[in-house]
Amino acid sequence: MGLGALCSGATEIHKPTNAKDMKTLSKFAAALAVSLCLTGAAMADAETPPVNPFSGDEKIVSEGRTLFNVHCSHCHGPNAAQGERPRDLRRLTLRYRENVTQVFLATAINGRPDKGMPPWREILEEEALWKVFTFLETVQK
Repeated sequence: MGLGALCSGATEIHKPTNAKDMKTLSKFAAALAVSLCLTGAAMADAETPPVNPFSGDEKIVSEGRTLFNVHCSHCHGPNAAQGERPRDLRRLTLRYRENVTQVFLATAINGRPDKGMPPWREILEEEALWKVFTFLETVQK
């Protein structure tokens, strides 16, 4: 069963019956959750994606690296060097392309509890998250 069957608007509910269906449903649910999280601090309005205010600032890259290594490296590896693809933040641009900024900010603010990613909105201010993102921009493959 593909996403079409899950989202076709059919009157009957299709329940996943095997591992492939569950994986498809899980990916759909994750994408839906990310898209629903793109409100408030993550996006000022639906038309304008957030812009990193520190992009390219070398001083901020260093601060972001430090913040990353203090708060994120236990799961994502020192300096973002993590071999496990789902946790390898050096591949954000490859995975999310033009949506990378929105996905990062929404994920960092709201977390992904189903994947073990805690929400950071209560721990780090948005400015600190932007600093981390500024560092991550420099390590993209």
